[in-house]
Amino acid sequence: MPGIGHEGLAQVACAFMAFCFQKLYERVNFMHIPDGFLDVKTIATTAAISAYAIKKDVEKTRKILGDRDIPVMGVMAAFIFAAQMVNFPIMAGTSGHLLGAALATALMGPYSAGLVITTVLIVQCIFFQDGGLLALGANILNMAVVAPMVAYFIIAAMKRNFHFSGVDTVAIFAASWLSVVTASVFASLELALSGTVALKAVLAPMVSIHALIGVGEGLITVAAVAYIGKVLNIKPDEGSRYFSTDAESMNGGGSAK
Repeated sequence: MPGIGHEGLAQVACAFMAFCFQKLYERVNFMHIPDGFLDVKTIATTAAISAYAIKKDVEKTRKILGDRDIPVMGVMAAFIFAAQMVNFPIMAGTSGHLLGAALATALMGPYSAGLVITTVLIVQCIFFQDGGLLALGANILNMAVVAPMVAYFIIAAMKRNFHFSGVDTVAIFAASWLSVVTASVFASLELALSGTVALKAVLAPMVSIHALIGVGEGLITVAAVAYIGKVLNIKPDEGSRYFSTDAESMNGGGSAK
């Protein structure tokens, strides 16, 4: 191409790829990876990890369930499912929606949160074709396994190390933001490991877009935790007990009374 050197062609190619990925994100709808984007080894590996994680979530949740916890989990799943239907604008042509992992984790702990988000993802996949059936293991890993655990450790660490007024709000916001960004990193790695796209081509645009989405996630989660905590009658001290400094606290969580 006359007048354009190799660097110019590289810049054009990068700009075109960024545009394509922006359109891909709009079509994929957040991090719901569709079928055809992952190879067999990635599908099998993520499915196995997610199946094991769900098994552990069930075992842990059974130990901490109260009389009303199962209905509360159903209400939480319904709320997150409905909230994910509402998109908020990020930039021109791009929008995001609530992930909900930090929200469920802040109120119910990471194990119950994992089951709640898994339920939402399965319903979305089977009935709304939001995310591929073969890619369901990867989507569960990213959003129902990684995101709740990241949110848990951020909230627990901040509650343990900081004791200023409003630490709960800051912790929930930080957990929401980082859970979204981390999940996007895992999605990028899965696409790269599958050979769908080079990691250096997908990671930066994926993380930058979801860093912005994470801000919206944080603001929504902070407001939603306060509101839903009152509606479901989850006491603030019960939620704090879940995030105690003792590692054994991961066997229990806030419960509805």
